Amino acid sequence: MCCAAGASMGNEEAKHSDAQYIFCYVLSTSFLFFAINQPPRMHCQTCALVTSSGHLIGGGRGEEIDRAECVIRMNDAPTARGYGADVGRRTSLRVIAHSSMQRVLRNRHELLNASQDTVFIFWGPGSYMRRDGKGLVYNNLRLMNQVLPKLKVYIISWQKMLQFDELFKKETGKDRRISNSWLSTGWFTMTIALELCDRINVYGMVAPDFCREPQHHSVPYHYYEPRGPDECAMYISHERGRRGSHHRFITEKRVFANWARTFDIHFYQPDWSPPPLPDNRTLEETITATPLVPQKT
Repeated sequence: MCCAAGASMGNEEAKHSDAQYIFCYVLSTSFLFFAINQPPRMHCQTCALVTSSGHLIGGGRGEEIDRAECVIRMNDAPTARGYGADVGRRTSLRVIAHSSMQRVLRNRHELLNASQDTVFIFWGPGSYMRRDGKGLVYNNLRLMNQVLPKLKVYIISWQKMLQFDELFKKETGKDRRISNSWLSTGWFTMTIALELCDRINVYGMVAPDFCREPQHHSVPYHYYEPRGPDECAMYISHERGRRGSHHRFITEKRVFANWARTFDIHFYQPDWSPPPLPDNRTLEETITATPLVPQKT
């Protein structure tokens, strides 16, 4: 998407964001494959990016999702166990965090053994991916590659992890490490999708200000954990966190909304579109102009 989108934009649109260049720069050689040192060769006209949100339950979007040329999922989000009607059954690409590695292995019969045509991309800090025998995730992936050699397994190199950080700082003005935060799997997934897909239909992602609405609908953070934490409570606690490891979920969603003004990104279940920018505002100004979470009074 990145180069084609950049070529088709006018000067007025292009000056609002350098994302079309950054995506090419970050993704050009982002992955290391166990067998071949090259990135995954994928291109899809239409992608369904399926989140893990509880908003998906009851939507009945499964058939619609499966009609997309490529279906992208995250971590260990299941398609079996009765969820297919709402989240679909196909998986073309699954982006997995280091913290989800053990859950994926525990559910390997569902997520791995039956997924010979799925591409898997793993991300994590350098200490987990080191190849000197001390990288926990890398060691598990090598073992998995030996047991299931036909799986298409990739990792994001530490050099490219730094470039994802650069993209976050460029789009938000915030340094991830100084703010004691980690990029979420959603951030990696959306950015990868922008490189691989011409059009992205995102399912289950709320608008950036959704959790500020007084009567917002309460749903579980994960659709497959109905008794798990509330989604908005999770988003707000992470956004406010200053110590320990946190994700800036709401900040990321604000960036995604901005990207949707430039790229072919659409949001469903719930259905929403980013409002147009005021004539005298830029994308960068909208990120920092208003509080991201409700403020204490």
